[in-house]
Amino acid sequence: MKVPHLVTALKGPLLDLERRVLAAQPAIEHWLRSKWQEHSVPFYCSVDLRNAGFKLAPVDTNLFPGGFNNLSADFTPLAVQAAMSAVDKVCPDARGILLIPENHTRNTFYLQNVAALSSILRQAGMNVRIGSLLPDLTAPMNIELPNGSSLMLEPLRRSGNRVSVEGFDPCVVLLNNDLSAGVPAVLQNVEQTILPPLHAGWYARRKSNHFAAYDRVAREFADLLGIDPWLFNPYFETCGKIDFRGRQGEECLEGYVDEILRDVREKYKEYGIEEQPFVIVKADAGTYGMGIMSVKDASEVRDLNRKQRNKMAVVKEGLEVHEVLVQEGVHTFETVNDAVAEPVVYMIDRFVVGGFYRVHTERGKDENLNAPGMQFVPLAFESPCLPDLKGAPDCPPNRFYAYGVVARLALVAAALELEETRAGVDDALTDTPQATGTA
Repeated sequence: MKVPHLVTALKGPLLDLERRVLAAQPAIEHWLRSKWQEHSVPFYCSVDLRNAGFKLAPVDTNLFPGGFNNLSADFTPLAVQAAMSAVDKVCPDARGILLIPENHTRNTFYLQNVAALSSILRQAGMNVRIGSLLPDLTAPMNIELPNGSSLMLEPLRRSGNRVSVEGFDPCVVLLNNDLSAGVPAVLQNVEQTILPPLHAGWYARRKSNHFAAYDRVAREFADLLGIDPWLFNPYFETCGKIDFRGRQGEECLEGYVDEILRDVREKYKEYGIEEQPFVIVKADAGTYGMGIMSVKDASEVRDLNRKQRNKMAVVKEGLEVHEVLVQEGVHTFETVNDAVAEPVVYMIDRFVVGGFYRVHTERGKDENLNAPGMQFVPLAFESPCLPDLKGAPDCPPNRFYAYGVVARLALVAAALELEETRAGVDDALTDTPQATGTA
């Protein structure tokens, strides 16, 4: 498969970083295997990376990935094998999976993702039916998709402590719905295995908790390689009492923006980097690229206009933002067809199964690319070029190996994060407004 050409500025530092990763490949894989033995990883996961040339770091981790349709078909066998491994862990005798998607009926890009995920599971030997949480769905609904395939949504049913669709009682319930608005009553106290677990939903999950776990993982990994953890790890802080519309919490936000910019300037000075530092301010919970802004000076968060405040105040499901993550911005110096790009790595169980470039023709190297107008280019993960380094260190497969390593660090962090939030699940379910569900 033809791989998009990567254009990377400041190649020297990144090549050194890649050399270190490639040289330590046996130690890295052994270390990761020990983590898989110690922790239960999420069923699946996608990680947004940013490659600044001098730094390669995750900036977001999604436990309900919605872009399986953007993966290269050449790597479907990897995804199928990984899915078989993931299902075997929770229900070795599983023959049926009930897939529960987001409540989208017009977003055909997302629905093609559901169809692609269903296909992977079917090729793994599973019977797959799609149970919808749409409150007004009373009969099966067939949706024709632009690529010629179709999708059948069926009303979700509850009988005792089990969920099903008509004539289908599955062993495993797989969520592709991030539960931003809470856990529907129909999914509470279910005896079947639900993957990912309910406490992985955004009603309970916080990005700051994830990056706190990632910080610990990155430090341990950096010790293994003998390098500065900052090269893989973005600085971050959290403001927990924000009201953008009421202009409350500005002092917290402004202070942390200034602090992170100051710390990043020191790092840039240490490494001789001449780029201008920036900070990403985003909702501490949620996805779809909502509630995000890029700033280069603390005054920018103090002087927001009404439109900017309204944009930051609300995320998916109309939920108001009161907790904000202030994260070091990582430049991206990669381009695809002269457009700014960032890699997104997909994993099922502990295996990298592919990825894609998120490309945006109207955004810059210091801006969020997860925004309307983005496009996707499949990313191929090949074997590294000659482990003895006789091949060019910057050949695409080598870079892809480094991507897979950093993405798996985020996967370890996600496992730790879920372990640590599990204890508060009961309280979260009690205190969180419940979403609508079919009883």
